[in-house]
Amino acid sequence: MIHHSFLLKKEMMVNRILSCLHQKPILEMDTTKKDIEAPGSDLKAVGINTKNDYIYVVYNDKMKVIPNTADGVSSILISDAKDYKKNIVDTTNIGLSVWPSLEYQHMYADAWRMMRDYFYDPNMTSIPWKDVYHRYVPLVKRCGKREELDDVLKLMASEVSALHVFVYGGEYASPLHGSVALDTLSEVGSLGAMLRWSSEWNGYEVVSVFEHDLDFGLVDGVAMYSPLSEQTVRMSGQHGLEAGDVIIGVNGESVATVPDIHMLLRGTAGRSVRLEVLRVSSGSSSLRHSRAVVESNDTVDVDAEMKSSEETDIKVQSEPLIVVPITGQEADKLRYASWEWKTRQAAKSLAAKADFTVGYIHLQSMSGAKSIDSFVRGFYPDYDKQALIIDVRHNTGGNIDSWLLDVLQRRAWMYWQGRATNITTGGIGWDEQFAFRGHIVVLMNEHTSSDGEGFSRGMSELGLGKLVGTRTWGGGIWLSSDNKLVDGGIATAPEIGQYNDNFGWGMGIEMMGVTPDVVVDNDPREAYDGKDEQLEKAIEILKDWLKEEPVVLPREPGPYRDNSMTDKLNCPAKK
Repeated sequence: MIHHSFLLKKEMMVNRILSCLHQKPILEMDTTKKDIEAPGSDLKAVGINTKNDYIYVVYNDKMKVIPNTADGVSSILISDAKDYKKNIVDTTNIGLSVWPSLEYQHMYADAWRMMRDYFYDPNMTSIPWKDVYHRYVPLVKRCGKREELDDVLKLMASEVSALHVFVYGGEYASPLHGSVALDTLSEVGSLGAMLRWSSEWNGYEVVSVFEHDLDFGLVDGVAMYSPLSEQTVRMSGQHGLEAGDVIIGVNGESVATVPDIHMLLRGTAGRSVRLEVLRVSSGSSSLRHSRAVVESNDTVDVDAEMKSSEETDIKVQSEPLIVVPITGQEADKLRYASWEWKTRQAAKSLAAKADFTVGYIHLQSMSGAKSIDSFVRGFYPDYDKQALIIDVRHNTGGNIDSWLLDVLQRRAWMYWQGRATNITTGGIGWDEQFAFRGHIVVLMNEHTSSDGEGFSRGMSELGLGKLVGTRTWGGGIWLSSDNKLVDGGIATAPEIGQYNDNFGWGMGIEMMGVTPDVVVDNDPREAYDGKDEQLEKAIEILKDWLKEEPVVLPREPGPYRDNSMTDKLNCPAKK
């Protein structure tokens, strides 16, 4: 921020400088055999030093310094190329000397001060905040690395006894020294599938291949499929693997020689890998029969069975499959998208068995365009269904709750019908357009946080639906995460309190969480096996709700009004 300088004393001077610099042409001159370019070609910043003596202009990876005087400012506005070769700072080997111990004390003081100034209650909820500062200063002086400062910041920040207090970011020492090559070598590639060891086949059996909705082939805006899926390998003339197939080798090495197959996948993300596979499920029918014989008798001699197969010309032969593993982070996103797709399919299947129609929307977060896209993809194709399930389990929060609640509060008050279309065959349908007319259930759990909780509370307070699941995380004071420290780290401050007449401060969320109308906790073992008790309970509630309050389309009013004049007036034309 520029204070008390000539630059600010002259009205609109900053804008004039920026405008002039952007309009200047690229100038060329010989100064130590290098071209000096005018700032306008790639202007980065304009600022002033702490003593207000000089103005600096950063452009084209160069820095020019000029006196903060009328003459200095005017010199940069002229078109004389000779002036641009003066006062160019050599930034090639520029460095900054930092004394970590003093910087830690500085950052601790900043974090404490910004918590005081940003916290939603000016009185700090009666906490003696000056005492808190002095309580942890001795620990800061003993910090030997950035991670230890984080520990102290967490202790200090936790004194406010509020959620939405996070400590993260900053400059940490890296064992890989920021080397992309070393990071790639250390990263374990993923095949985008769930595998388990099979002693029968002496390899890793494919339990499932992660798949998501093929109509929306993007995960976070990127086309992504499992490296083992048909969608990925068919372009190379190969066939993907299915559940039941077995991987016995990676790049010529048997998977039986290492404790875990992923030891052979280190450093393989984004690179071609040759797998040796047994197509037990995706191969010939004879091979599937061989597997069926093994599975039907636990005491069968596998070697004898294989020998018998060979004698009858049924051979279990491996074949190569060339795949490109993905990163672990990409695999996590793919697996999550796969769970979401399967849950949507399960919801629609359960609803069909219960004889009603349902839409399903999962919102992983409430942040930005990605979350808005998720809602749009799930809501608008199913806005005319009898019921809707909005799943905010594992929701990490954001700030789009008001938009969602606005869409869900729309009401149908009038219906449209033309010669060729009506409310059952297409067309506009009703007004307000895309208003949802059915019943809504919101699924939530202990991992539903922040704006996911705000949305759930809003659904309840506005009478838009019922809540099913478990009590949520409990963060009811919002934040902007603007109070950054000098190294880019942060100890976030809960900045924006919320209240209403019913709940008061915190909306019954802060430190408490939102309690659902119907409490259902998924059993971890059953959830791992694919059973979703919370989803099943939502379907059950919707089924009973629809019996009590059916969602039906209005009947047509009857024959159209007769607007003819026949036999209604004594018309002279009839005589």
